[in-house]
Amino acid sequence: MSQSAATPSRDTHELSSSVATSATAALVGRVFLSAIFILSGISKLSAPAMMIGYIGSVGLPFPQLALALAIIIELGGGIALIAGYRTRTVALVLALFSVITALAFHNSLGDQNQFIHFFKNIAMAGGLLQVVAFGAGRFSLDARRR
Repeated sequence: MSQSAATPSRDTHELSSSVATSATAALVGRVFLSAIFILSGISKLSAPAMMIGYIGSVGLPFPQLALALAIIIELGGGIALIAGYRTRTVALVLALFSVITALAFHNSLGDQNQFIHFFKNIAMAGGLLQVVAFGAGRFSLDARRR
């Protein structure tokens, strides 16, 4: 058998290995991105009065409604992102949520802690925009719907 006859088989194997690696990386990335939203949503559920006070302290109107929306976005979005359900839309919503919360809650950039939280949110939005651009990958509900 000539070298050229063996090449397509090797190339096919390398391609399928690369696809599997990319699909696995996409899934792990979605889980990692989702973790902070799910944990934050759970913490809001466990101490709603404290969170309502915190939301009110930054001057946002309707703190009870803002808390309910934040919990829905964080828990619902985090779970949907892990599952890969309507991933691009969910990732865009979570990216916008991350930027809005950075601007509303972590805008005292002279405070080292707030500076770190602000840019953590911006970095999360950047990662989420990668999901918007490239989708959920093969291991997702979105891939099964096609």
